[in-house]
Amino acid sequence: MIFPETPTTDPTLELIDRRRVIGGLGLVGLGYLASSVVAAAASSVPKVTVVTQSRTIARPTAVESDLSGIPADWVRMQGSALPEYVRYLNGLKLKSISPAHVIEAHAKNKGDVWNKLPPKAWWTRMGYTLRVADRVAQEMNVKEVEIISAYRCPIYNAHCEGAKVGSWHQANVAVDVKFPIRASKVTATARNLRDRGLFKGGVGGYWDFTHIDTRGQNMNW
Repeated sequence: MIFPETPTTDPTLELIDRRRVIGGLGLVGLGYLASSVVAAAASSVPKVTVVTQSRTIARPTAVESDLSGIPADWVRMQGSALPEYVRYLNGLKLKSISPAHVIEAHAKNKGDVWNKLPPKAWWTRMGYTLRVADRVAQEMNVKEVEIISAYRCPIYNAHCEGAKVGSWHQANVAVDVKFPIRASKVTATARNLRDRGLFKGGVGGYWDFTHIDTRGQNMNW
């Protein structure tokens, strides 16, 4: 089933107006980053409009995710937000992407600079993008997807080789994914599903992985 541009039946997808994201292509600063993010590092990131709604989200009673491989120091730095984020990811009920896959992409460092979880108000942005990646996996009959990169806080992003200042990873709407299939086929499948109405966003093809984002405007590279 193809997701419409503006879903009406999925409470998670309703929270994001992808059409209004186009206006953020000017890469303005986001002054509402979490207070722990250094303002200087956030001077130029994409603007994403999120429609806030009053809604009660049912959460699973149990968190089913093996985080034993996550660095203990990073886990401690996230505090109580981590188990809550895992519960949110579990609630997406993805078929080929586990919460551990996503968490592992966050729990990375460049020297003494650590990445972190995205601000809670932005969680649903990644939920939409992960559903797109999961749908691509289902189309290709792939049972497990490696998430190379998802959210990158501005400070961490600045230390990533080749990362752009205005990377959509900083807005929590982009993932870099690796399938156990040739990356060019994954890229072609993602573009095909996008062109059939699954989402609006960018699809970038690299030799060993595929970038997928839901910025609201179709782009290829």
